[in-house]
Amino acid sequence: MTLPFLSESAFGHGLGGDAAPPISFEGMEVTIFTQLDPADMTAGEVDSANISIRFFDMLTDENLNQVTYRVEVWRSGDLLARNYFYDDDGTLNVEVRPKADCYEEKPWKCTEYYGEVHGTAGGLFARGEGRPLIDGPIFEKGGLYNVKVSIEGATSPRSLVAQPLNFDTFVSVAQDQSFFIKTAEAAEVPVTVKTYYDDVENFTYNQGNNAISFDMPFDWDPEYIELVQMVHEEIRVPKSFDPYNPETSFKGYVDGVEVDQRVLVMDPYSSETENIVHFLVTGTELQRINELLGESHYSSKTMSFELVPEGTVEKNSFDMPFDNGYKALIAWDSAYGAGDEIPFEFSFFDNNGGIVKDVIYAFGLVSPQGEQFNLVTGDTPEEFVGTKSVEGIATHFITIPDDGMYTLNLVLTGEGFSNYDEFFQSSQMFEVGVSTTSSFNPIPSAEQSVNIPNWVKNNAKWWSNGEIDDNTFASGIEFMIKEGIISVPTTSSGAQNDNATIPDWVRNNAAWWADGQIDDNTFASGIQFLVKEGIISV
Repeated sequence: MTLPFLSESAFGHGLGGDAAPPISFEGMEVTIFTQLDPADMTAGEVDSANISIRFFDMLTDENLNQVTYRVEVWRSGDLLARNYFYDDDGTLNVEVRPKADCYEEKPWKCTEYYGEVHGTAGGLFARGEGRPLIDGPIFEKGGLYNVKVSIEGATSPRSLVAQPLNFDTFVSVAQDQSFFIKTAEAAEVPVTVKTYYDDVENFTYNQGNNAISFDMPFDWDPEYIELVQMVHEEIRVPKSFDPYNPETSFKGYVDGVEVDQRVLVMDPYSSETENIVHFLVTGTELQRINELLGESHYSSKTMSFELVPEGTVEKNSFDMPFDNGYKALIAWDSAYGAGDEIPFEFSFFDNNGGIVKDVIYAFGLVSPQGEQFNLVTGDTPEEFVGTKSVEGIATHFITIPDDGMYTLNLVLTGEGFSNYDEFFQSSQMFEVGVSTTSSFNPIPSAEQSVNIPNWVKNNAKWWSNGEIDDNTFASGIEFMIKEGIISVPTTSSGAQNDNATIPDWVRNNAAWWADGQIDDNTFASGIQFLVKEGIISV
């Protein structure tokens, strides 16, 4: 598939189901994709769910058939279910009926299995439209569920693989927890935290700055974080509570570290009675936080969240209709203008006005001179063309160089986990005027100076693409800091480490910065880390 306005290809990723990293097997790159139905599940609201596990070759997007699976389901370190299953076409569907009131010390002892046992493969299966059934303490509580899948055989019920192929995937089930906050006027306001990871505790409200904070169990071990795609929490407040109105800007913190502004999503559309603020903390952001806080943080077993209102903003906006009846609303703070990195908010609606979750899209801008820039089309073609917005709302930071009339070309490419057969494009001209504020600085504090020339982005792009090595990149940055070409916030320098390697999250930051997706300050935080670790000496 090609996008009608794009001249080069790149692709993107989202959350909803989970695909495991591929494994080389008989000339193929095989993986599994695990998907829940319903995808947005809240504990206590469903009495039946489906787990779909697809085993396929990423190179051809074709399933392997006649597959024997060993499936385990874990939550918070507890084994909930383990059994063998068989499926002819490579996509296993298993019904799960959540069962509460399990008092066994080992929860798997409460789990029961139903289905026909395959005579040759030995796994549970069902004929026709039927499904094997698991009845147990699964999905009755919210949290992150680890679905471990071992492929024991493929291409024939009698064919066993020499070594089982082991995959880890994660799916989330939401859980509502209710709290009350007491305002300075002694009014009690109900607040719901919808957690997709684990139970929250230590919920507090600061009357002075209207900040909400809470804690949640979390394992900060780097090896575990590599497996986590996203941590998702929602804070739901009544629309009548003015400090959290849709025009409010927020800052978010995880373990005291200010998160990238894209982590926070305000949704005033999905509920008639509540405004919803999402924390969508990606695995890359978790790694960045862990690296900034250092090795002593790796053993932490708690994640602390804080959401702080920063005041109201006046926004510019325009609509973009599509031929399938959908609509996008594009909005940004009217104080931003030429020369700024502007946080553009993209919101997607269906033909009934409801928010479109897990929407997949791509876009690019055209300057007043007719030059195309800031192409965003994702980076995982094996999954889908486009980038996904989990909640149907996303923020993209785009540097607008000059004032004038710009064109946004926006393409809807799919929903959920796949592309549409036909893409839907919309184009809209909009005006960017003169800035009345300084560029948005999400990470360093206001008194610290960040000044990085645009031409340095070439070096960052070459390095992120592997065209120059770590040492060359680090040496170049070190020279430019010493010569005053780059000015970054001051930080204490660690002992020089000639054998150090640069973490992947710094490389990702460099790629995003070179493409205009993050600002100078966020990139500078990566440079600070290199200085602190002694990879760069100043």
